[in-house]
Amino acid sequence: MKPVRILIFAKAPLPGRVKTRLIPALGADGAARLAARLLAHALEQARAAGVGPVELCMSPAPDSPEWTSTPLPPDIATSDQGAGDLGRRMARASQRCINAGEAALLIGTDCPGLDAERLRQAAARLQDHDAVIHPAEDGGYPLLGLNAFAPELFADMRWSTPAVARLTLERMAALGWRVWIGETLRDIDVPADLASLPKWLCQTAVIDPF
Repeated sequence: MKPVRILIFAKAPLPGRVKTRLIPALGADGAARLAARLLAHALEQARAAGVGPVELCMSPAPDSPEWTSTPLPPDIATSDQGAGDLGRRMARASQRCINAGEAALLIGTDCPGLDAERLRQAAARLQDHDAVIHPAEDGGYPLLGLNAFAPELFADMRWSTPAVARLTLERMAALGWRVWIGETLRDIDVPADLASLPKWLCQTAVIDPF
C-alpha cells in the first residue's frame, strides 16, 4: 500500500491574527482560543487515524516565536508553509510529499467534523482513486487527498469563495482522474457557524456555549 501523509495547514493561534471573522462574536482572545483548540483537535484526530506520518505545515515558520505558547505533540513533523497564496503553499507541500513516494491528505483546522474515522476512510479510498475530497458547505473543502501532483488544481483559484470545490472537481475531471467525493462537512469560519460547534469543543476551548 502506498504510504499516506497527513499535511495539516495552520496559522499560529494568536489574538487578532486568526479566526478574524469570529472576533465580533468571540472577541480576539476567544477567537484565538477556539483556533488553538481546533488545531489541537486536528492534530489529535490525525494522529489517532493511524494512516501514516502527520506533518504540521506552519505559518509562520516553526522556529518563529509566535509558536512558543502552542504545545505540539513530539511525534509530528513540522514545516514552513512558505510564501504565496494558499494555492502555492498547498502545491509546494503536496508536490514534495508526492515526489517522495507518498500520497497526500491535505487538511485545515476549521472542520471539527473531520475526525479520525473520516481520515481513515479518505486514506483508504486514496489507495484506488487518484484523488479524494470532502466538500464544505461554504463551497470550499476541508480535505483534499492526492495520489499525483497537478499544478492546475491550485493555480489561479479564488480561495475562500463558494466556487473552490466545484472548480477543483472540474479540473480533476479534465485530467481524467478517478475521484472519490465524501460527505459535505461544515467549517467554523463565521458567527453563524458557531451554532454547529460541538459542545465539548466549546468547553475545552474555554468559550461560552452557543
